[in-house]
Amino acid sequence: MNLIYTALLLNSAGKDVNEENVKKIASAVGTVDDAQVKALVSALEGVNIKEVIEKASMPVAVAAAPVGGAAPAAKDEGPSEADKEKRAEDAAEGLSSLFG
Repeated sequence: MNLIYTALLLNSAGKDVNEENVKKIASAVGTVDDAQVKALVSALEGVNIKEVIEKASMPVAVAAAPVGGAAPAAKDEGPSEADKEKRAEDAAEGLSSLFG
Protein backbone atom coordinates (compact mmCIF):
# COMPACT_ATOMS: atom_id res chain seq x y z
CA MET A 1 0.00 0.00 0.00
CA ASN A 2 2.93 2.32 0.70
CA LEU A 3 4.01 2.04 -2.91
CA ILE A 4 0.61 3.17 -4.16
CA TYR A 5 0.70 6.14 -1.81
CA THR A 6 4.20 6.86 -3.08
CA ALA A 7 2.94 6.90 -6.67
CA LEU A 8 0.10 9.25 -5.70
CA LEU A 9 2.53 11.53 -3.85
CA LEU A 10 4.89 11.68 -6.81
CA ASN A 11 2.00 12.40 -9.15
CA SER A 12 0.64 15.21 -6.98
CA ALA A 13 4.14 16.72 -6.79
CA GLY A 14 4.40 16.64 -10.58
CA LYS A 15 7.29 14.17 -10.55
CA ASP A 16 7.74 11.13 -12.76
CA VAL A 17 6.56 7.83 -11.31
CA ASN A 18 9.68 5.82 -12.08
CA GLU A 19 11.66 3.19 -10.20
CA GLU A 20 14.27 5.62 -8.90
CA ASN A 21 11.75 8.11 -7.47
CA VAL A 22 9.53 5.40 -6.00
CA LYS A 23 12.50 3.73 -4.30
CA LYS A 24 13.70 7.04 -2.79
CA ILE A 25 10.38 7.77 -1.14
CA ALA A 26 9.44 4.20 -0.21
CA SER A 27 12.83 3.56 1.39
CA ALA A 28 12.18 6.47 3.77
CA VAL A 29 9.26 4.59 5.35
CA GLY A 30 10.64 1.05 5.31
CA THR A 31 12.19 -1.67 3.24
CA VAL A 32 11.66 -1.69 -0.49
CA ASP A 33 10.96 -4.79 -2.56
CA ASP A 34 12.46 -4.18 -6.02
CA ALA A 35 10.02 -6.59 -7.67
CA GLN A 36 7.03 -4.71 -6.27
CA VAL A 37 8.49 -1.38 -7.37
CA LYS A 38 9.02 -2.68 -10.90
CA ALA A 39 5.49 -4.12 -10.98
CA LEU A 40 3.97 -0.84 -9.84
CA VAL A 41 5.93 1.29 -12.29
CA SER A 42 5.12 -1.01 -15.21
CA ALA A 43 1.42 -1.13 -14.23
CA LEU A 44 1.26 2.67 -14.17
CA GLU A 45 3.08 3.11 -17.45
CA GLY A 46 0.83 5.09 -19.78
CA VAL A 47 -1.82 5.66 -17.07
CA ASN A 48 -2.89 9.24 -16.42
CA ILE A 49 -3.31 9.07 -12.64
CA LYS A 50 -5.04 12.44 -12.37
CA GLU A 51 -7.63 11.43 -14.96
CA VAL A 52 -8.28 8.10 -13.23
CA ILE A 53 -8.81 9.84 -9.90
CA GLU A 54 -11.21 12.35 -11.46
CA LYS A 55 -13.25 9.56 -13.03
CA ALA A 56 -13.30 7.57 -9.80
CA SER A 57 -14.56 10.42 -7.63
CA MET A 58 -18.28 10.77 -8.18
CA PRO A 59 -20.22 13.35 -6.18
CA VAL A 60 -23.04 12.02 -4.03
CA ALA A 61 -26.16 14.14 -3.76
CA VAL A 62 -28.33 13.90 -0.66
CA ALA A 63 -32.01 14.75 -1.13
CA ALA A 64 -33.77 16.72 1.58
CA ALA A 65 -36.99 15.24 2.95
CA PRO A 66 -40.15 17.16 1.98
CA VAL A 67 -41.71 19.17 4.80
CA GLY A 68 -45.41 18.86 5.60
CA GLY A 69 -47.94 18.74 2.77
CA ALA A 70 -45.82 20.67 0.28
CA ALA A 71 -46.05 19.46 -3.30
CA PRO A 72 -42.88 17.72 -4.47
CA ALA A 73 -40.67 19.79 -6.75
CA ALA A 74 -40.18 18.77 -10.37
CA LYS A 75 -37.58 16.03 -10.56
CA ASP A 76 -34.35 17.13 -12.21
CA GLU A 77 -33.19 14.45 -14.65
CA GLY A 78 -29.66 13.46 -13.70
CA PRO A 79 -27.42 10.86 -15.28
CA SER A 80 -29.12 7.57 -15.97
CA GLU A 81 -28.19 4.35 -14.21
CA ALA A 82 -26.42 3.18 -17.36
CA ASP A 83 -24.25 6.33 -17.36
CA LYS A 84 -23.39 5.82 -13.70
CA GLU A 85 -22.45 2.19 -14.32
CA LYS A 86 -20.30 3.15 -17.33
CA ARG A 87 -18.40 5.76 -15.29
CA ALA A 88 -17.86 3.27 -12.46
CA GLU A 89 -16.61 0.63 -14.92
CA ASP A 90 -14.22 3.13 -16.55
CA ALA A 91 -12.82 4.11 -13.17
CA ALA A 92 -12.43 0.51 -12.09
CA GLU A 93 -10.72 -0.37 -15.37
CA GLY A 94 -8.05 2.28 -14.81
CA LEU A 95 -7.50 1.24 -11.21
CA SER A 96 -7.36 -2.45 -12.09
CA SER A 97 -4.13 -1.83 -13.97
CA LEU A 98 -2.51 -1.11 -10.60
CA PHE A 99 -3.13 -4.65 -9.43
CA GLY A 100 -2.35 -6.61 -12.57
